[in-house]
Amino acid sequence: MDLSTRKLNLITYLAQLQDENSFGKIEQYILHNQQLEKKADFKPFSIDELESSVKESEQDYTSGKFMNQDELEQTSEKW
Repeated sequence: MDLSTRKLNLITYLAQLQDENSFGKIEQYILHNQQLEKKADFKPFSIDELESSVKESEQDYTSGKFMNQDELEQTSEKW
C-alpha cells in the first residue's frame, strides 16, 4: 500500500471516529511529535559563532554594508 493510500485511509478513519477520547489521544500524539521535530531542527549558536557574527556585523556597519528600514522595505517588495 503506497503512502497516498495510507493517508486517505487514515483521513477516512479519523472522519468516522466518534470517540472524543480516542481522537484526543491521536491529536495529542501528533502535536507532541510536531513539537519534537521542531526541537530537533533547532541548534543553538555556540559562543564563538555568536562572537564571529557580531564582529562581522560590526565590520559590515563600519564599511557601510547595511540597509536602513526604507531600503529594506523597498527591496523586500521586489521579492
